[in-house]
Amino acid sequence: MNDLTAFTWMILLPLLAAPVIYLSGRLTKEQAGVARWVALLALVLTWIPFALAASDLSADGPQTYTLGQVALRLDDLGLLLAALSLGLGTLVVLYSGPYMAAESGQEKYYATLVANIGVVIGLGCATDLFNLWVWFEALAVSTYLLVAFYHEQPTSLEAGIKYLVQSAVGSALVLLGIALVLGQTGTLNLVEIREAAGADSAILLAAGALFTIGFGVKVALVPMHTWLPDAHSQAPSGISAMLSGVVIEAGLIALLRALSALARVEASWGELLMAFGAINMLVGNLMALRQTQVKRLLAYSSLSHIGYMLLGLGIALYSKELAGAQGSLFHMLNHGLMKGLAFLAAGGLLYALHTSMGDHSPLTIGDLAGAAQRYPLAALGLSIAVLGLGGLPPLAGFMSKWQIFVAGFETREGWIEALVVFAALNSVLSLGYYAPLVNAVYRQKPSEAVQKGQPMPALMNVPVVLLAVAVVAVGVWPALLRWLTGPAGEALLAAFGF
Repeated sequence: MNDLTAFTWMILLPLLAAPVIYLSGRLTKEQAGVARWVALLALVLTWIPFALAASDLSADGPQTYTLGQVALRLDDLGLLLAALSLGLGTLVVLYSGPYMAAESGQEKYYATLVANIGVVIGLGCATDLFNLWVWFEALAVSTYLLVAFYHEQPTSLEAGIKYLVQSAVGSALVLLGIALVLGQTGTLNLVEIREAAGADSAILLAAGALFTIGFGVKVALVPMHTWLPDAHSQAPSGISAMLSGVVIEAGLIALLRALSALARVEASWGELLMAFGAINMLVGNLMALRQTQVKRLLAYSSLSHIGYMLLGLGIALYSKELAGAQGSLFHMLNHGLMKGLAFLAAGGLLYALHTSMGDHSPLTIGDLAGAAQRYPLAALGLSIAVLGLGGLPPLAGFMSKWQIFVAGFETREGWIEALVVFAALNSVLSLGYYAPLVNAVYRQKPSEAVQKGQPMPALMNVPVVLLAVAVVAVGVWPALLRWLTGPAGEALLAAFGF
């Protein structure tokens, strides 16, 4: 169909708003305030087509829009990614007001952030490999501009260049894989590729390997993860939340879309994902244990949590059962909530202790000593986030990990059960670096940084409180997100032809 639908407006509104946000900031004296409020208004308005699209999807099934040879299709998996990016993005824009108040070029920051959200939603709706690649490239470019926002600082510029170079290499590999698929099947449509692909095609198998590596850069699959700790630690804290909570998940959705087209080529995509999941868990935890900088620690922990998502997805593709996919996608949403909370709470403390005084040095665990005495909401939010990430009940992280573990045991495969035990042990291991953060903020003797710190703006506490409530609520009532995770899991298995 050719009429604009609700879900197309969900993509178009942020993309069309981006230049308006930039111009509103450039053409007014109060450029920071105007740009921020226009950005917030754009995202609030985007919730309207999101609600309409969700209603249409529930009533009539997947929605499609075509323009010439380009087609966009919203299914339940795309809706889940849209909910994650739009939800966390709205809170980040709200949070960024006081955090970015003293920075120049804020109109660029807000315009790029809103455009980034639109690109993520568009990526989740791509129906062919080439347009999936185009959205993927747009995501890389917009993310680079945000990662390198503090470009006058050498460490920030280095992180941005590292991200850009590795993303460019990954994109080139994806494009090469697309060329192999087109040459072999004569089409780039994901459904048509799956129908035309043969099980004995070495060329298509090579394309799948290229997709795994190329998209794997954005997903931060080990060893394609080296951009992640620098990017997370050097970007503004709101962008760190988006990188960890949305961007790497968008890369994972892109990888799944590409591999779904090659489902008949190789029956062991599930085993491959589980293998990467185990490696990511272990490497992420071991690297996080060594960190003294809070944002680098949280960045490495994202590697581990990608591992849990990969484990659940691998179980689903191997066993063709829904439970693994639902658990993995549930953990994707929970990770977005928890890691968003962790980075925003840590960013608030970084702002109060360093950035507000013109000091761009990193926040260390030592700086957090006694932070709860002066910054109780930020300290509580950070504690809830990291304990949830560590898998302690009754928080959200425990529930999604538990669903993945149960799905693994239900396969009754000894080696998968061993992987589940390995994952559970890694969850315990992660408390080795999460617990010191909680211990630090509740120490009796405050650090020198806390004693000299500035008050934290009240507006920065609002997203922290909302996310903390969400992490607790989802842990106590996991069914709150079932309307997203259940249909999305079914859509994923359907995409692989199960």
